Formats: sequence, structure tokens, C-alpha cells
Amino acid sequence: MPRYKITIEYDGRPFSGWQRQDNAPSVQECLERAATRLDGAPVLVYGAGRTDSGVHALAQVAHLDLTKALTADKVRDAINYHLKPEPVAVTEAEPVGDEFHARFSASQRHYLYRMIDRRAPLTLDRGQVWRVTRKLDAEAMHHAAQALVGSHDFTTFRDAHCQAESPVKTLDAISVSRYGEEVQLTCSARSFLHRQVRSMVGSLVEVGVGKWSARDFKDALDAADRSRCGPVAPADGLYLTAVDYPA
Repeated sequence: MPRYKITIEYDGRPFSGWQRQDNAPSVQECLERAATRLDGAPVLVYGAGRTDSGVHALAQVAHLDLTKALTADKVRDAINYHLKPEPVAVTEAEPVGDEFHARFSASQRHYLYRMIDRRAPLTLDRGQVWRVTRKLDAEAMHHAAQALVGSHDFTTFRDAHCQAESPVKTLDAISVSRYGEEVQLTCSARSFLHRQVRSMVGSLVEVGVGKWSARDFKDALDAADRSRCGPVAPADGLYLTAVDYPA
């Protein structure tokens, strides 16, 4: 059966997350339904990351097997036709070998978290960015965030329902920058714990508004204690932006 790698963009707001659910809409289910209509036989779609309810993607990656060989353009366009009117789109498709697995072959995942610090309510960006009503010190947040780089026990920033075998992860890079009234956090790692990024962002905002110092933030990380985590940032501002694979 020919296998295809697809890159997907979606607005996470209408969905319970990536993963198929029994009683709630999911991105995976939408894609499987569309691909099944294309192929005429049941199709399973395997994603690189299980984004949570409300989390968006600019370039989620998945793979699927079809019963018939089609051009990459046909796969992309036909799935998109059957996805309408859902806010999900396949932006790229390409044939790959049977050894490719969207999740297990991935070497690195990249996330973006968007914040806007202003008093006025959001209009155009509502549901797609976290509005923080106090001024954020992006430089202080960036400085504090560097304590996260490297291999650490991330229990403090791990959701209580996380099913990972170990809380130890290696964060390859993290950066906080300001662009006008928007503050963006980007981070990269091979894999992340459940709600790790949103937990880190929420605690870094405590630094950004002056409630925590960089020392307070590092102490919270070193404590490996979930009770030391700051408020968890909402799903609105989180985007899966890219997934890397070996050449």
C-alpha cells in the first residue's frame, strides 16, 4: 500500500485536540474521514504530535496508507475537498517509504506561543493568542527561560495526567522576543511532556509581569514539583510550527 506524508494546518478551536475521541470532534477524525472518502476504504492517519484541545498547527505532520497510488497533488487536493468546511488543510503531500512514521521517525518538534500584552480586548486574534493585560518584560522572560535548555526533570512543568514514562526531557532551544505589542516564545525539542510548553509559558509570564525573578523560575524547575508551576497558559496561543525528520 502506498504511504504518504502530509503536512497539515489547522485552527484548533473547534476540536478536542488532535487525537480521535469517542464523543468529541478531533483533527485526526476529520482527516481520516476525508481520506476514507478519497480512497473508498477505511484509512488511518498517524500524527507527529497529539496537540491538545484548542491548540493550533501551522505544520503538523502525519502519514497515511492508501490502497491506490495517486500523485501527491491529487492526495493533497482530494483530501482538502473532502475536509470542507472544517478549518483543516493539507498544505503538502509526498510519497514516502514504509519505514517512515510521522511520530516515531521525528527528530525534533518546534512550537510557537503567541502573547499580546494590552488592556483592550482582542478582535482579529481572539482565540489565537493569549491576551495578557499587564506589560511583559520579554528580555527578562528570555533570560529566565535559558535555565530550561538542556536535559532536566521537567516534573514542575508536567501535567498531572501526563502518560510519559519519564519526566526527563531535553530542550534544545527556547527564545522569547517582542514584535510590537506581541511577545512570541519559540522552543524546540525531540519531544515534550503533556502541556509542558503551556506550563513553561505560564511560569515565564510570572517573570514577565515582575511576580517572579529568574532565580524564582529556576528554583521552580529544580524543585521538580508540580505545585511550584505558575498558572498554565491557555491553549489559544500555542502552535505546532514544524516537525523535523532525518534527511
